[in-house]
Amino acid sequence: MATRKTPKLDKKQAVATGLRLLNDAGLDGLTLRAIAKELDVQAPALYWHFKNKQELLDEMATEMYRRMVADSRPTPGATWQQRLLDVNRGLRTALLGYRDGAKVFSGSRFTGTEHAVQMEENLRALVEAGFEPSQAVRATSTAYFFTLGFVTEEQGVESLPGERREGYDIDERAARMGDFPLAAAAGADLFQDFGAGFEEGLRLVIAGIGARYGVS
Repeated sequence: MATRKTPKLDKKQAVATGLRLLNDAGLDGLTLRAIAKELDVQAPALYWHFKNKQELLDEMATEMYRRMVADSRPTPGATWQQRLLDVNRGLRTALLGYRDGAKVFSGSRFTGTEHAVQMEENLRALVEAGFEPSQAVRATSTAYFFTLGFVTEEQGVESLPGERREGYDIDERAARMGDFPLAAAAGADLFQDFGAGFEEGLRLVIAGIGARYGVS
Protein backbone atom coordinates (compact mmCIF):
# COMPACT_ATOMS: atom_id res chain seq x y z
CA MET A 1 0.00 0.00 0.00
CA ALA A 2 1.38 3.39 -0.99
CA THR A 3 2.17 5.74 1.87
CA ARG A 4 0.21 8.97 1.73
CA LYS A 5 2.57 11.93 1.68
CA THR A 6 1.77 15.16 3.44
CA PRO A 7 1.32 17.93 0.85
CA LYS A 8 4.23 20.38 0.75
CA LEU A 9 3.24 23.35 2.84
CA ASP A 10 4.12 26.83 1.67
CA LYS A 11 4.81 29.27 4.52
CA LYS A 12 3.27 32.21 2.68
CA GLN A 13 0.14 30.17 2.04
CA ALA A 14 -0.15 29.38 5.74
CA VAL A 15 0.17 33.08 6.64
CA ALA A 16 -2.41 34.12 4.03
CA THR A 17 -4.78 31.47 5.36
CA GLY A 18 -4.23 32.70 8.90
CA LEU A 19 -5.13 36.25 7.89
CA ARG A 20 -8.26 35.03 6.13
CA LEU A 21 -9.38 32.89 9.07
CA LEU A 22 -8.71 35.78 11.44
CA ASN A 23 -11.78 37.56 10.08
CA ASP A 24 -13.94 34.53 10.87
CA ALA A 25 -12.56 33.37 14.20
CA GLY A 26 -10.85 36.42 15.67
CA LEU A 27 -7.52 36.24 17.45
CA ASP A 28 -8.71 33.98 20.27
CA GLY A 29 -10.18 31.46 17.86
CA LEU A 30 -7.21 31.39 15.49
CA THR A 31 -5.13 28.26 16.06
CA LEU A 32 -2.47 26.37 14.16
CA ARG A 33 -4.85 23.42 14.13
CA ALA A 34 -7.59 25.49 12.44
CA ILE A 35 -5.15 26.68 9.79
CA ALA A 36 -3.92 23.14 9.20
CA LYS A 37 -7.49 21.94 8.75
CA GLU A 38 -8.19 24.70 6.24
CA LEU A 39 -5.06 23.75 4.29
CA ASP A 40 -5.89 20.02 4.53
CA VAL A 41 -2.63 19.12 6.25
CA GLN A 42 -1.74 17.67 9.60
CA ALA A 43 -1.10 20.22 12.34
CA PRO A 44 2.53 19.09 12.86
CA ALA A 45 3.30 20.23 9.31
CA LEU A 46 2.91 23.85 10.45
CA TYR A 47 5.52 23.37 13.15
CA TRP A 48 8.19 23.13 10.47
CA HIS A 49 7.56 26.85 9.93
CA PHE A 50 6.21 28.10 13.26
CA LYS A 51 7.31 26.94 16.70
CA ASN A 52 4.20 28.39 18.28
CA LYS A 53 1.27 30.71 17.68
CA GLN A 54 3.33 33.84 18.40
CA GLU A 55 5.72 33.04 15.56
CA LEU A 56 2.70 32.72 13.28
CA LEU A 57 1.39 36.08 14.51
CA ASP A 58 4.80 37.64 13.86
CA GLU A 59 4.62 36.49 10.24
CA MET A 60 1.00 37.61 9.93
CA ALA A 61 1.85 41.08 11.26
CA THR A 62 4.76 41.29 8.83
CA GLU A 63 2.50 40.39 5.92
CA MET A 64 -0.07 42.95 7.07
CA TYR A 65 2.71 45.53 7.02
CA ARG A 66 3.80 44.51 3.51
CA ARG A 67 0.27 44.92 2.23
CA MET A 68 -0.12 48.26 4.00
CA VAL A 69 3.05 49.69 2.45
CA ALA A 70 2.05 48.41 -0.98
CA ASP A 71 -1.34 50.11 -0.73
CA SER A 72 -0.33 53.47 0.74
CA ARG A 73 2.70 55.71 0.53
CA PRO A 74 3.34 59.15 2.04
CA THR A 75 2.74 62.07 -0.32
CA PRO A 76 6.01 62.95 -2.11
CA GLY A 77 7.54 66.13 -0.68
CA ALA A 78 5.12 66.11 2.26
CA THR A 79 5.82 68.06 5.42
CA TRP A 80 6.67 66.01 8.49
CA GLN A 81 3.15 66.62 9.77
CA GLN A 82 1.59 65.33 6.56
CA ARG A 83 3.92 62.33 6.56
CA LEU A 84 2.77 61.32 10.04
CA LEU A 85 -0.84 61.80 8.96
CA ASP A 86 -0.37 59.69 5.83
CA VAL A 87 1.53 56.89 7.53
CA ASN A 88 -0.86 56.53 10.45
CA ARG A 89 -3.97 56.82 8.31
CA GLY A 90 -2.59 53.98 6.23
CA LEU A 91 -1.86 51.96 9.37
CA ARG A 92 -5.39 52.40 10.70
CA THR A 93 -6.91 51.41 7.35
CA ALA A 94 -4.73 48.30 7.23
CA LEU A 95 -5.56 47.22 10.78
CA LEU A 96 -9.29 47.69 10.23
CA GLY A 97 -9.10 45.23 7.35
CA TYR A 98 -8.80 42.35 9.81
CA ARG A 99 -10.79 41.30 12.85
CA ASP A 100 -8.55 41.99 15.86
CA GLY A 101 -6.01 43.48 13.46
CA ALA A 102 -4.62 45.84 16.08
CA LYS A 103 -4.19 43.03 18.59
CA VAL A 104 -2.27 40.96 16.07
CA PHE A 105 -0.02 43.90 15.27
CA SER A 106 0.55 44.90 18.89
CA GLY A 107 3.56 43.18 20.42
CA SER A 108 4.41 41.24 17.29
CA ARG A 109 7.98 41.17 16.04
CA PHE A 110 8.44 41.88 12.35
CA THR A 111 10.51 39.26 10.55
CA GLY A 112 13.27 40.38 8.23
CA THR A 113 14.18 44.03 7.65
CA GLU A 114 11.57 45.18 5.12
CA HIS A 115 9.95 47.46 7.66
CA ALA A 116 13.23 49.32 8.10
CA VAL A 117 12.86 50.88 4.64
CA GLN A 118 9.87 53.04 5.57
CA MET A 119 11.16 53.55 9.09
CA GLU A 120 14.39 54.99 7.70
CA GLU A 121 12.46 57.25 5.31
CA ASN A 122 10.22 58.56 8.08
CA LEU A 123 13.04 59.23 10.52
CA ARG A 124 15.16 60.90 7.84
CA ALA A 125 12.25 63.16 6.84
CA LEU A 126 11.81 64.33 10.43
CA VAL A 127 15.53 64.85 10.97
CA GLU A 128 15.68 66.92 7.80
CA ALA A 129 12.73 68.95 9.12
CA GLY A 130 14.72 69.90 12.23
CA PHE A 131 14.21 67.08 14.75
CA GLU A 132 17.09 65.51 16.62
CA PRO A 133 17.32 61.76 15.79
CA SER A 134 16.05 60.78 19.24
CA GLN A 135 13.18 63.27 18.91
CA ALA A 136 12.28 61.83 15.52
CA VAL A 137 12.11 58.37 17.08
CA ARG A 138 9.89 59.61 19.90
CA ALA A 139 7.65 61.55 17.52
CA THR A 140 7.07 58.68 15.09
CA SER A 141 6.62 56.08 17.83
CA THR A 142 4.17 58.26 19.78
CA ALA A 143 1.97 58.72 16.71
CA TYR A 144 2.24 54.98 16.02
CA PHE A 145 1.28 54.04 19.58
CA PHE A 146 -1.68 56.41 19.44
CA THR A 147 -2.92 54.75 16.25
CA LEU A 148 -2.43 51.24 17.58
CA GLY A 149 -4.22 52.05 20.83
CA PHE A 150 -7.03 53.89 19.09
CA VAL A 151 -7.74 51.01 16.71
CA THR A 152 -7.55 48.48 19.55
CA GLU A 153 -10.32 50.38 21.33
CA GLU A 154 -12.23 50.92 18.09
CA GLN A 155 -12.20 47.20 17.33
CA GLY A 156 -13.37 46.52 20.86
CA VAL A 157 -16.59 48.25 19.82
CA GLU A 158 -16.67 47.22 16.16
CA SER A 159 -14.71 44.04 15.45
CA LEU A 160 -15.00 44.92 11.78
CA PRO A 161 -16.35 48.20 10.37
CA GLY A 162 -20.13 48.17 10.81
CA GLU A 163 -20.12 45.05 13.00
CA ARG A 164 -20.98 46.58 16.35
CA ARG A 165 -20.83 44.63 19.61
CA GLU A 166 -23.77 44.57 21.97
CA GLY A 167 -23.63 46.99 24.88
CA TYR A 168 -22.54 50.04 22.92
CA ASP A 169 -25.89 51.61 22.15
CA ILE A 170 -25.34 55.35 22.62
CA ASP A 171 -28.88 56.20 23.76
CA GLU A 172 -29.04 53.28 26.21
CA ARG A 173 -25.67 54.28 27.67
CA ALA A 174 -26.77 57.91 28.05
CA ALA A 175 -29.95 56.88 29.86
CA ARG A 176 -28.04 54.52 32.16
CA MET A 177 -25.57 57.26 33.09
CA GLY A 178 -28.18 59.97 33.52
CA ASP A 179 -26.79 61.04 36.90
CA PHE A 180 -23.50 61.93 35.22
CA PRO A 181 -24.45 64.29 32.37
CA LEU A 182 -20.98 65.02 31.01
CA ALA A 183 -19.95 61.36 31.08
CA ALA A 184 -23.28 60.39 29.50
CA ALA A 185 -22.84 62.89 26.67
CA ALA A 186 -19.27 61.71 26.10
CA GLY A 187 -20.53 58.45 24.59
CA ALA A 188 -21.49 60.23 21.37
CA ASP A 189 -17.83 61.17 20.86
CA LEU A 190 -16.25 58.01 22.26
CA PHE A 191 -18.24 55.25 20.63
CA GLN A 192 -19.30 56.45 17.19
CA ASP A 193 -17.84 58.22 14.16
CA PHE A 194 -14.44 56.70 14.80
CA GLY A 195 -12.97 58.17 11.63
CA ALA A 196 -13.51 61.73 12.81
CA GLY A 197 -12.30 60.86 16.31
CA PHE A 198 -9.12 59.35 14.93
CA GLU A 199 -8.40 62.36 12.73
CA GLU A 200 -8.85 64.81 15.58
CA GLY A 201 -6.81 62.72 18.00
CA LEU A 202 -3.95 62.23 15.55
CA ARG A 203 -3.84 65.94 14.79
CA LEU A 204 -3.71 66.66 18.52
CA VAL A 205 -0.75 64.31 18.85
CA ILE A 206 1.07 65.89 15.91
CA ALA A 207 0.41 69.42 17.17
CA GLY A 208 1.77 68.39 20.56
CA ILE A 209 4.90 66.93 18.96
CA GLY A 210 5.57 70.19 17.13
CA ALA A 211 4.98 72.29 20.25
CA ARG A 212 7.11 70.05 22.46
CA TYR A 213 10.13 70.05 20.16
CA GLY A 214 9.69 73.50 18.68
CA VAL A 215 9.54 72.26 15.08
CA SER A 216 6.99 73.88 12.82
